[in-house]
Amino acid sequence: MNPSDTKATLSFSNGTPDMTLPVYKGSIGPDVIDIRKLYGQTGMFTYDPGFMSTAACESAITYIDGDKGELLYRGYPIEQIATQCDYLDTCYLLLNGELPDANQRKDFHKLVTNHTMVHEQMQFFLRGFRRDAHPMAVLTGLVGALSAFYHDSTDIHNAEHRHIAAIRLIAKMPTLVAMAYKYGMGQPFMYPRNDLSYSGNFLRMMFGTPCEDYKVSPVLEKAMDRIFILHADHEQNASTSTVRLCGSSGTNPFAAIAAGVACLWGPAHGGANEAALNMLEGIQREGGVAKIGEFVAKVKDKNSSVKLMGFGHRVYKNYDPRAKLMQQTCNEVLDELGLHNDPLFALAKALEKIALEDDYFVQRKLYPNVDFYSGIVQRAIGIPVKLFTGIFALARTVGWIAQLNEMIGDPEYKIGRPRQLYTGAARRDIA
Repeated sequence: MNPSDTKATLSFSNGTPDMTLPVYKGSIGPDVIDIRKLYGQTGMFTYDPGFMSTAACESAITYIDGDKGELLYRGYPIEQIATQCDYLDTCYLLLNGELPDANQRKDFHKLVTNHTMVHEQMQFFLRGFRRDAHPMAVLTGLVGALSAFYHDSTDIHNAEHRHIAAIRLIAKMPTLVAMAYKYGMGQPFMYPRNDLSYSGNFLRMMFGTPCEDYKVSPVLEKAMDRIFILHADHEQNASTSTVRLCGSSGTNPFAAIAAGVACLWGPAHGGANEAALNMLEGIQREGGVAKIGEFVAKVKDKNSSVKLMGFGHRVYKNYDPRAKLMQQTCNEVLDELGLHNDPLFALAKALEKIALEDDYFVQRKLYPNVDFYSGIVQRAIGIPVKLFTGIFALARTVGWIAQLNEMIGDPEYKIGRPRQLYTGAARRDIA
């Protein structure tokens, strides 16, 4: 860490001596005040629900400036990554810190491609689930179960084990997500093909059948790849923090990633695009475009419980840079499939127009976010709403792994142990 010339002084009104706290500078972004010695010197903790003002780690992977609407992967703007790289290039960058050269790119793509198959017994594990089980319930179990099938790479403190586990997870996640989908549909599982791209292979495993050859659409392949890139990492969010906290106990990489999958399931996190589509379908059932005015009025009404999903972002206070890229992809996919006049997509475009022009939304910076557009794209491709979060988990796996590896390699890392402000009963005796 890079110490700052600035020091922070903590003063108390109860006579406790002042405490000087060191300040550290990041390469960009806010400085941090080091409070590690606070409890030892004062007997006090800090109180920060949701960790909104607390840096729990030092990281060099992803940077977000919410005010500027900026997202960087290893220093590269997301706009450049999404337009000049594919998903596996992005994976290499997040894992290794630099983009691959030609030889590294070829070797990495081949390595991942050669590990896309899963152990044949995984299908028997899968068949223990009900056919109508939520895909995220299935995926949480499948990812955790990988440690039972690949127990030669479960030592989180062994760098080689972590590398092998990383490749296996990145390679096998599309296969597992597609298997979860096929199982729910009652269709045969499709084995991966080594002659297809990462995204093209996923589309074939999802929508191909043994009855006939599946031809991958270049437009849909590019759209899927962009969805993966835009969701690959997003700093210290809830699921990433969960993976780090879980991994800090020394558990195996598969278990740590399964914890991330479980956290991502929440509608406030990975389920946001699912919530956005459910909102649109709800408006459609009430009358579609003709009812948008009534819906927007309810959103503006403080006494109403109606929420506008897929607009605004907790971090981005200007615009979500991923949304502009996803908006472009959304239009390309709708053009390719001839769906611009589909009632639900027409409704989505009408709602988007209102949000971009209405003063109420503009003043509050409630712009359409990446979840709004990615949900529309995935539905157009044919992915069921319940599987949206599974796609998110697939894409985010590399980010979780990169963050986990970074934490394990940090000499200052230790098992996570958040503190609390206890407000229960004081010590008492049973009468």
